[in-house]
Parts: sequence; structure tokens; C-alpha cells
Amino acid sequence: MQINPGRTNHLETFKSMQKNSEPLKNVNSRILIGAPPTKKKLLTIGISSVQHPQRSYLLDTLQSLFFPSSPSELKHIIVLVHLADPDPKWLDQMVSNISSLFKPYIQARQLVVINTPLKNYLPLKDPKKKFNDTPAYIAFRSKQNMDYAFLMNFATNHSDYFLMIEDGVKCAPGFVTQIATILSAWEYKPYVTLEFSELGFTGKLFRTRDLPRFVHFLLLFYQQMPCDYLLSHFLDLLMKKKPIQFFPSLFQYMDNYSSSDGKFSSLNNKELEENDIDYPSNPAASIYTSLQVANGSVVMNAYSLDENFFYTKEAKAGSHLTVVLNIPAKVIQVQVLTGSDQKGENQLKEGQVELGYDTSNRYNDCDDYILLGFLVNGVLNKQVLSEESGKKVKCVRLLVTAPAPSGIVVRHINLWIK
Repeated sequence: MQINPGRTNHLETFKSMQKNSEPLKNVNSRILIGAPPTKKKLLTIGISSVQHPQRSYLLDTLQSLFFPSSPSELKHIIVLVHLADPDPKWLDQMVSNISSLFKPYIQARQLVVINTPLKNYLPLKDPKKKFNDTPAYIAFRSKQNMDYAFLMNFATNHSDYFLMIEDGVKCAPGFVTQIATILSAWEYKPYVTLEFSELGFTGKLFRTRDLPRFVHFLLLFYQQMPCDYLLSHFLDLLMKKKPIQFFPSLFQYMDNYSSSDGKFSSLNNKELEENDIDYPSNPAASIYTSLQVANGSVVMNAYSLDENFFYTKEAKAGSHLTVVLNIPAKVIQVQVLTGSDQKGENQLKEGQVELGYDTSNRYNDCDDYILLGFLVNGVLNKQVLSEESGKKVKCVRLLVTAPAPSGIVVRHINLWIK
């Protein structure tokens, strides 16, 4: 595997750079909003953002990060945003928006916004075309690598761990707790990164003590290839070839937007692809719901294997439809289909599916839920790939996360068991 024909020389250069792996001393990133915490936190969540021609998703990402998180989760994190666009008008507008929308988190030293002046950026030197990239995209990805490097450099001393996400993703509710639980289990195990998403550079977690090495690596090869490709080569240099990934993914792109390539695409987690395993099992179960049932509709139809369906008049945020298995089983795949036709009518646009486990023998519910995934265009079709798949599932819950303006049709909740 090659970074370029001079990889051996680059490896020797990188090894010599590792001898002095302190954060960059000449980078003058400045704080625009907030102040770092007075005490070291568990986790810094880093986001780098620039202007996008369609619209900015940064504020949506911050809302999905802060608003569903509990006070106990927030006290363990700091969110570090790098506004990496030099346009002063855009910077002023974003600073104003963030200051007004997230004032409590700024005052609590949970949100810091920085900017790095252009004079700190390295110039492009005879950029060579790779992957059929245009010169404009080579310039974009090269600057993005430096954006990320400066963000990580600033983050080095404020927490024990650093998590990178992009400015166009939705965070799963409770993601901080899920990551903290995994970090506790992996505290003394060797790794370079833990991965909580397969999407671009999103969901990649480092120990902050390892950030200086990767910062140097990004700045050494900043114009060679995109950051997620560079991370793969970085792991290869450190003899860590197999990614350590956790499922289900805790982050999903909004409206199929990827800030890794600066454009819209159809990229989503490959877990969401249609890959049914034979015919669904749907073992015996009871169905419970807090949704308002339409006249004549039968809630059990949502779980039936025929063409019947369940219809609800309205769907309030927080309402649910929960399948409770008579006998807990090892669920290997879940499919949820909403909507009355392919035109998108009566779909549940904002919802998620959760797997429930029971340790206290509840009759019609579970006492421990983990997120399986978000509905995309009213549909979820996902294999249960994590270590959780070895546990027996008792509940599968369809949770409404935002009010639906019209009635919702739930055509099928299909389960495959092992």
C-alpha cells in the first residue's frame, strides 16, 4: 500500500517527527466564542465547518448533539467547533447564530468556537491529480485536512478522548453514554482509533495523547488524499490494519449530505442497504403503543406478515409503538416500513428504532434500550451487527422523535431471529 512512490522516505520523515510530538506551537487558532473548561473532561467532540453552497447543517448538528443529551452527559464533554471559512460575513453570522441558540452551553463552558487565520495554512505545491479529482476538489480536501489538523491541535489538552464528527450529521440520542460505556471497557486495551460510524471521518475517536502524531501526519500528507484515506494509511504505518468498529452507528448524514466531499450524495451506512435474509420470522409477540389509533385500525397489523397495516391519526414526539416478544430472541435484522405508497405519503419522517433488553422482568416493556438506527425516508432496514446481537432482545421500539403533521401508516415491522 502506497501513499506515493516515496513512501519509504515519508515513513522515515514521519518517524523523526514523532520524536517531537507536542502540539504545533506556531498555529495561532483563536477563540471566537466561549472558554475551555477549567477541569479536564472525558471527551472533546470536534466539528470543523465551512460554507456550503446549499445550506449549513452545523446548527442542526449542534442541536442534535446538545438538546437530547442529559445534564449528566453534558458535564463530561466539551464541544469544539472550528469555523474554518475565511469569509468574515459568514463568520459573523455563524458566531451570532451559535451565540443566541446555544447560550446556556457556552456559559457552562461546554461549547467553544475557534477560527484559524489563513496565514497559518500551508500552500498547495504542485498538486497532483489522484482518483480523477478536479483541481478544485484537490484544493478543497487539502484545506480540509489542515482544518482538521488545527482543530485537533487545539483539542489536545482539554479532555482524555477526542471524537471527530462532521457538520452535517445527526447524533443519536444517548450517544455520549454509549461511547462512555465503551471507553470504560476499552480503557486499558491497545488501539489507535475506535470507530462509531462508517461515514467519512465522522465518529472516529482518539485518545488525546495520540492526537499530536496524527496532526503531524495530516500536515505532512495534507494534499495527497482525503482525511479518511489518510487515517487508513496512518493506521497501516502503526501496524493497526483492522478497524475497531462498533454498531449500530451513532451518527447519520442529514439529507444525504457529506461534508467529507463537500457535496450531496446518496452515501449512507452500508448497514441500511436492502439485504434481507430470507423471509422474516416475526416470533409471537404483544404490541403496545402510545400513538392515537385511527378508527377501525388494529395495532397488531403493524407486526403481521400479510398486507394489512396500522394507521394512526397523529404522532407526537416521544410516542412509540413497541413490539414485546413473548420469548426473548437473538434478533439479527430489523425492518420497519412506514408510508402508504412510494410517493412518501403518511411516512414517519422523524423516527428511530431501538432494541430493548429486560433485566427486571417487566411485563410490557424493557428497562434498557439501545439505538439501532434512524428512519431514512420512512424506512429502516438494518442488520444487528454489534456485540449486542449476541444478547437476547425482548423489545423492538419504534420511537417518534418529532411531531408528524399528518397520519402515519406503519406497514410492517419485520424481525429476523437466529
